[in-house]
Amino acid sequence: MEKELIINSTPTEVEIALLEDSKLVELHYQKTNTNFTVGDIFLGRIKKLMPGLNAAFVDIGHKKDAFLHYTDLGPKLRTLLKFTQESIDGKLKTHRLESFTFEPDIIKTGKIDQVLSKRQPILVQVLKEPISTKGPRLSCELTIPGRYLVLTPFQNTIAVSKKIGNAEERNRLRLLVESIRPKNFGLIVRTAAEGKKVADLHEELSMMMNKWQQIYSQLINNTPPLKLLSELDKASSILRDLLTDSFNKIVVNDKELYENVKTFMASIAPEQVKIVNHHRSKKPIFDVFGVTRQIKSSFGKTATMGSGAYLVIESTEAMHVIDVNSGHKMTSGDQAEAVLAVNLESAEEIARQLRLRDIGGIIIIDFIDMRVSDHRKELLKAMRDHMRKDRAQHTILPLSKFGLMQITRQRVRPEVKINTAEICPTCTGTGKVNPTILLTDEIERDLEFILQSRPNSKLKLHVHPYIEAYLKKGLPNSQMRWYMKHYKWIKVFSDNDYHLSQYTFFDSNDDEIRLN
Repeated sequence: MEKELIINSTPTEVEIALLEDSKLVELHYQKTNTNFTVGDIFLGRIKKLMPGLNAAFVDIGHKKDAFLHYTDLGPKLRTLLKFTQESIDGKLKTHRLESFTFEPDIIKTGKIDQVLSKRQPILVQVLKEPISTKGPRLSCELTIPGRYLVLTPFQNTIAVSKKIGNAEERNRLRLLVESIRPKNFGLIVRTAAEGKKVADLHEELSMMMNKWQQIYSQLINNTPPLKLLSELDKASSILRDLLTDSFNKIVVNDKELYENVKTFMASIAPEQVKIVNHHRSKKPIFDVFGVTRQIKSSFGKTATMGSGAYLVIESTEAMHVIDVNSGHKMTSGDQAEAVLAVNLESAEEIARQLRLRDIGGIIIIDFIDMRVSDHRKELLKAMRDHMRKDRAQHTILPLSKFGLMQITRQRVRPEVKINTAEICPTCTGTGKVNPTILLTDEIERDLEFILQSRPNSKLKLHVHPYIEAYLKKGLPNSQMRWYMKHYKWIKVFSDNDYHLSQYTFFDSNDDEIRLN
């Protein structure tokens, strides 16, 4: 499978598209002014205890207080609180935990007001971004992730990814990691560590221990709320979690971000630095790689597939519902086989849609009814196979007697919603527009006005693709006639986002020339 990462950087946000075999499967956005993201570690302060919810609200500097439930405290909470307070007071002289005395574990069925108190400083990590009306969700079980390993302070356990199936390799990695593990730190071995040498693992462990030292250093004599450790920027964190040998291309349109990605790649996978490319074309990067077209066709209430079958996706606060429809193109012949074919195609598209829209929570899928039990089993197997590529934790139940499939999928970030329906900006809902035959006359009038007011300007004209084709059609075409009349060559560019009668003039600095 070919994988491509297309990164579009603008002054306000970074958009990241993951393509598998040229098909858009994930879309990520990161605002450049976001003050936190999943994985960030904060020194927070308990703002309010809610015994009824068995939870606390914590001030981490966000406009909404973050939510910390008792089940996310972890058994080592008392040890974490002791480390935090002694670091703040300057009593603890090192970040290492060899000689640090652990406190007794808290019980799973305890109450929040028995272990935490108001205004108490606490070390927390963002578990989920704000979703809907909820603030961020926190955890006290801290993790510092790398590409091969995840460091877990105040633990003494080693866990190996279940995706590493070879028993010998699992034992080899467990022995290697045990030999380099610092005392009172746990380690999780990630899938990417398969086949790696001890030197690679040790080098990464040293980097993660340096991050833990930074957290400790910032705690000394400081007061909450305070960000102690930032997760990598979105592009780098996706590379860290997803990068495999099957990646063929990473394309970035921003020079500075391109250099950052190259540097990061050199640190985690030097042999793959060559796949990072800088997009220099003036055409938008998402248009060149077909991402814009796929976004327009993949979002919205209806998603259509190649056979003509389509999905209707509806969302509520409680759950998401997907209805599978065969459309009018379902092949004739054996009806049971035809229904199975539509359902199998739908399963692949549903798995893609869940990743693409980052839909989480409870998902109910109404497949077309199948009476053959083998077909029902085949559909379940296909759904599970397609969902294996999904990094979010999920559970898929067999079809119920009503033909419904239930899926729960981990919800970490808000659902990606893109409204692809375009309200006509020309008629504003009246259904009538100015005569399009006069559009070229309007363009020429504006052109003459601009050339009179700024005769030395080099002009560019952006229009809808249909209008660009019309202006460049034939010999002599409109561009040539303008040149013969004004002795100025006007460059004409098409823009897919323009409506039919929209046009804009730009100067040589790509600044829009406003005419009203």
